[in-house]
Amino acid sequence: MSGDIYIAAAGALASEKRMQLIANNLANVNTVGFKMDRGRYQMINPTDLPGQTAANPADLAATRAHLFWNNFSSYTDYSDGALKQTDNDFDLAIVGNGFFCVQGPDGEHYTRKGNFTLDADGVLVTHNGWPVLGNGGEITIDSQENPHRDARFVVDSQGNVAVDGQIIDQLRIVDFTELKSLTKAGDTLFKATGVPANEVAEARISQGFIETSNVDSVKMMTEMIEVLRGYESYQKIIQNADETYSQAIEKIGAV
Repeated sequence: MSGDIYIAAAGALASEKRMQLIANNLANVNTVGFKMDRGRYQMINPTDLPGQTAANPADLAATRAHLFWNNFSSYTDYSDGALKQTDNDFDLAIVGNGFFCVQGPDGEHYTRKGNFTLDADGVLVTHNGWPVLGNGGEITIDSQENPHRDARFVVDSQGNVAVDGQIIDQLRIVDFTELKSLTKAGDTLFKATGVPANEVAEARISQGFIETSNVDSVKMMTEMIEVLRGYESYQKIIQNADETYSQAIEKIGAV
């Protein structure tokens, strides 16, 4: 296969992967605490491209074809989403850096999705039932005056949790020196790989608010159109190149 077809095919595949990212971002435009993914390319260095006079084209395709590929990778954009007021006492939002800590079946996870609730035992949990962690572990609403669902639940700006006026714990808010060490685990949860979590000493919490997705739907739609047009251009390049080589083979064969 010729170099120009390799390059066009690489561009088309990269565009397809970018389209998948955009589609996933748009699907989560209304997901609380969602962090969008972005794509990036490592462009081809022309000096690294194989020459067109290779002695054995088959060997070229097998051993040096990777030099034609546009390396595409993705990364998570951790920029803040807008805050939305809900007036629900169990909705919490982090202002600035940091993540809530939740205890999952396979260990500790981290999230910005703060629309919490209480389980039957009065434990503060995520909507999938995972306990939210404070500095003392699971946060249990144990009221002496009222059933736990009727207790006065207050979280101040420093993350101190009070029930009926008594502080019972403080939300555990952590951050990471290298956010690239985090990997998505589904449902806006992250797992840390090989890097310890650092306690955020002066976390700012807003009670009665949630952090919305940081996806800009208008911008995503614009990027989708751009990627689609680019993909169509690569298809035309491949088609034109294929037709050109087919005609050349026919003419050479007719000589």
